[in-house]
Amino acid sequence: MRIARLECFAGIAGDMFVAAAVDAGVPWKEIEQAVAALQLGTALRASRVDRSGIAAMRFEVLVDGHAAEAAEQAPGHSHAHTHSHPHTHPHESEHLQAPQQGHTHGRSLAEIRRLIAAAPLAAGVAQRALHIFALLGAAEASIHNVPEDTIHFHEVGSVDAIADIVAASAAIEFLEREGPLLWEVSPINVGGGMVECAHGTFPVPAPATASLLRGLPTYSAHLQKELTTPTGAAILRSLQPQLISGPVAFHTIGYGAGTRNPAGFPNVLRLSLGHAAGQPDSETIVVMEAALDDLNPQLQAHAAQRLLAAGALDTMLTPVLMKKGRPGTLLIVLAQPQDAARLEAMIFRETSTLGLRTRQEQRRVLARRHQTVPTAYGPIRIKLGLLGAEVVNAAPEFEDCRKAAEAHGMPLKTVHQAAVAAWSVASQANASPEVVS
Repeated sequence: MRIARLECFAGIAGDMFVAAAVDAGVPWKEIEQAVAALQLGTALRASRVDRSGIAAMRFEVLVDGHAAEAAEQAPGHSHAHTHSHPHTHPHESEHLQAPQQGHTHGRSLAEIRRLIAAAPLAAGVAQRALHIFALLGAAEASIHNVPEDTIHFHEVGSVDAIADIVAASAAIEFLEREGPLLWEVSPINVGGGMVECAHGTFPVPAPATASLLRGLPTYSAHLQKELTTPTGAAILRSLQPQLISGPVAFHTIGYGAGTRNPAGFPNVLRLSLGHAAGQPDSETIVVMEAALDDLNPQLQAHAAQRLLAAGALDTMLTPVLMKKGRPGTLLIVLAQPQDAARLEAMIFRETSTLGLRTRQEQRRVLARRHQTVPTAYGPIRIKLGLLGAEVVNAAPEFEDCRKAAEAHGMPLKTVHQAAVAAWSVASQANASPEVVS
């Protein structure tokens, strides 16, 4: 099972989540393209910063070349409410790069929905962003006892917060593209002190944040500042995370920085990616099937080989009994979702079928590595299947054995047996042959 773990020892905000995801390997172009689709007149900036000795990624939304207001992340941010009269109020904003000069009136929930729906976003990104804003709207409506459609966001509806949520949605969709992720979260540090809202001064966590974090473990430590923001809490809630449990073998770790850099306190969000120790990985694949009863077997074999060469994960040809008692062959093709349409077209071109069936399934696979062992017939690669750190399968590569057998004029089975024996000796001696990924 693939695991994504969020450690919120310094809370969580929208920009911190996006930065951590980029630091963990989400391509920058995925973020840029999603935000550009909104046509908000913004630019984005990613930079490496230091937070109490931890190198982290910083994500910023720029308007006219300057950091946009990020008051929703700062102590004293204004929460969504139903007032329609213009107002300003000064407040401390340690998250900002420049002093705050007042804020815009923001957007209504209905306006934000129309903005996202009209943008040329990938369907999954748009749906997730709408879901996050719906969570925010429901929390605010419950607090203020008003209908959701009348909610009017202030800082949460500003360009930087909208960009944060859409960018976070794009990052999540990219991370889940290879298959489902189980999201885990540590207890969440919400900070402390008081925060100014449009309706007065309230204790941290602010009402919307507290509502969104219901059912998740929280605590207050280290700083008397707001560490978890409404946007961060809504992103977290949309992931339906579980509390951290069990060992995980991590392969990637990313750090996302907040703006503040207090002495001796790493103001970062840590995102770790890996898989549950001792369990195989899970991924979504497409299964395509076509029944053939009028195609030369030689052409069937050719089609199967062409499909493998074109990127199919596997192909199978199984004898079946078809209608009217005719013998036939069932062609089964496994493919990654992004390759399915191209391989479907190839099936139609290379075979005589008039139709095929497709479905998505989950498959669990062992991690795979190669080790090279020396033999009397030259080096042979051994394909290893790993369950966590344990090697549960080891098999010589057929092509390596075949080439070595031909080069030395030896029976293929002799070379194969020599490779198995060499691997056995190496593994028992805890040797470290050359590893080829």
